[in-house]
Formats: sequence, C-alpha cells, structure tokens
Amino acid sequence: MKKIILIVVLFMSLHISAQHKNRERIKSLKVSFITEKLDLTEQEAQQFWPIYNEYEKQYYAIRYIESREIRKEIRESLDTLNDKKANALLARLEKAEVEKHNARMEFSKQLSKILSPKKIILLKIAEDDFKKKMLEEYKKRKKEDH
Repeated sequence: MKKIILIVVLFMSLHISAQHKNRERIKSLKVSFITEKLDLTEQEAQQFWPIYNEYEKQYYAIRYIESREIRKEIRESLDTLNDKKANALLARLEKAEVEKHNARMEFSKQLSKILSPKKIILLKIAEDDFKKKMLEEYKKRKKEDH
C-alpha cells in the first residue's frame, strides 16, 4: 500500500513539475514573441517587462482564480440556485469584469509613459497573435495524438 501511495505521489509530482516547465516554456516563448513584434529597445524592455509581468499576475488572479471560484460555485449550486444567490453571483461576475477592465486601463496608462501609442497597439495585436499561435499548436498536437 505504501508503494502505491509513493508511486502516486511521485507521478503527481512529475506531472506538476512538467506543467510548471511547460508554463515556463510558454512564458519564455511569449516574451520572445512580444519582444520581437514590438521591437523593444533595451531601455524599453527594462521598463516594460516588470510592468507587463505585474499586470499579467493581477489579471490572472482576477480572470482565473476569482472567475474560476465563481463558476465552480455556480455549477455546484445550479440546481438549488434561487434569485437572491443568482444575483449575488452575477454581481461578483460583474465586479470581476470591472476589475479586469480597470487593470487593463491602468496597464495602458503605465505603458503610455514608456511606449509609443503604436507599440501599445502592436502589443495588443502581438498578444492576440500569440494566443492564436498557441491555440493552433494545441490543436495540431491534439490531432497528432489521435
């Protein structure tokens, strides 16, 4: 029994480690992709990346952590959901949306101090292009697995 538990723990550790490495690899690819698309100078890059990383951390907390908790709560209580609880959940969803919008606006404001408006627009395009590229790669790999 101890061996089985040890094997399961080991497998889970390896899986988590692999996920972390994949996340780090994707982050590294994203940094390279955005740096190339924006043609950042050394000075711009030094100022840009700390701001970008802080924004991503903040946005992730809102989008994935808060929204995931709300969606989980909705799924778990869907059958017994009354109007009062539904309104409370809607209010939380709306608050999360406002927080994401405010984070994006603050991010743009900070960027405007270090990047030209054109580069800020190029950033949005680069982010969208990177997401598309990652989705295409995911679909391609999923197709190869089947």
